[in-house]
Amino acid sequence: MNVLFICSRNQWRSPTAEQLFRRYSSLAVRSAGTSRNAKKKVTPDLLHWADVICVMEQKHKDRLMAGYRRIIENKPLHVLHISDNYRYGDPALIALLEELVPSALGIG
Repeated sequence: MNVLFICSRNQWRSPTAEQLFRRYSSLAVRSAGTSRNAKKKVTPDLLHWADVICVMEQKHKDRLMAGYRRIIENKPLHVLHISDNYRYGDPALIALLEELVPSALGIG
């Protein structure tokens, strides 16, 4: 399963999720950001690659729907409701991701 994690700047939340879920052999994971100054920006190619998309906040889903509706309208898209209060690798962020993502993806 190809999973794309998305936040705003691809700086803390989505890269933490990408790193964390790389350990699952059944998953291929990548991350990107919706902001124009993201480290790695969301692209049509990344969205086509993804089987499932996990966004950190509703605003990320809204941005994707506004710009890429035709690509993502038939893909599972999960809003994790994780606000921008964490740094990369923050133990509290990791705990939230471990709680929310496996059930969203139907794994573990």
